[in-house]
Amino acid sequence: MSQDAYRKLISGESSGLGAGLLRFILGIAAHVYRVIICLRNFLYSKGWLKIHRAEVPVISIGNITTGGTGKTPLVIRLCKQLISDSQFQLSNSQCAILTRGYKAVKNISGESGGYGDEPAVLAESCPGVQVVVNPDRIAGAAEAISRFDAKVLIMDDGFQHRRLGRELDIVTIDATVPFGYGKLLPAGLLREPVAALKRADAAVITRCDQVTEAELTQIEGKLRQINPEMVIARSVHAPVCAKSIDNREINLGTLKGKKIFAFCGIGNPNAFLNTVEGLGAELAGSKVFDDHYHYTNECLADIYEQAKRLDADLILTTQKDWVSFSPSAMPNTSKAANFAYLAIEFRFISGEDKITLLIKNALAGRI
Repeated sequence: MSQDAYRKLISGESSGLGAGLLRFILGIAAHVYRVIICLRNFLYSKGWLKIHRAEVPVISIGNITTGGTGKTPLVIRLCKQLISDSQFQLSNSQCAILTRGYKAVKNISGESGGYGDEPAVLAESCPGVQVVVNPDRIAGAAEAISRFDAKVLIMDDGFQHRRLGRELDIVTIDATVPFGYGKLLPAGLLREPVAALKRADAAVITRCDQVTEAELTQIEGKLRQINPEMVIARSVHAPVCAKSIDNREINLGTLKGKKIFAFCGIGNPNAFLNTVEGLGAELAGSKVFDDHYHYTNECLADIYEQAKRLDADLILTTQKDWVSFSPSAMPNTSKAANFAYLAIEFRFISGEDKITLLIKNALAGRI
């Protein structure tokens, strides 16, 4: 089942007897998953499962739902903030990112090929910052400290990885699907019951520009109900420019009225497609792949032909997809020139001062 079909199934969009039966089966599986997750969290809360503390402070960025909540842009933003803040006096190499990667267990700083899309984006967006890819976060932390003399560790996708202790737990909540259709995997998108948010120090609501103010108020209300002490901030993924194959920047203003063919293989493809339309461009067509999709030259050639048939002016994708393939390697370089990716920037629209204060208090005296 494709990612798109799965989302339609668990959201209730798919109808019929077969869909209903599948949802019933997934519901049973979700109950089993709930027992396992709750037991695991109980063992950690009682101290029967050991939490290992690193020699340096750890900030965890995570979520409670699977798929595309905006963790990576926030990790990049916090890395840059820590390095630029004179209070901490950190060099780029002293701030390390711990990530499990995707089908990868290597250190990749300064490299971008063959290590998974998200680690490659992190390395490309944070030059000089050590990106340590290892599903064993404790081993990754030890490597970052011993090999690179890291003074602060940012753990990407760390909310459920409780073996490594942390000074702060920050979760990202996607405003477009905040609580995973209200059900645990595989019946919904929740990785843990929403009550797990009691462990979080802060929640950053992402993609706030894609929902109404009433919906944001409702999300904040539920978060407050679960964890009254939680710091809550709002943010957007703001498009900055499009970048072509030769790294040439394309001004967003020039895309207004242009016919765009968009494609992506990310956790929340609708968010990307909505962003493209929000540029004032005409979405001539689109192609959605599963998250972490492996692109081939044949696949890119097919995308090019689809866009050509629709008379598209530009073929646009995400940075995460862009690092997964090389348009320059396509046999026909003239086709590659029609591809570009949309560069975005993480921006707080409220609560940034509270998040900053939270981080400074957590790291005070530790660096």
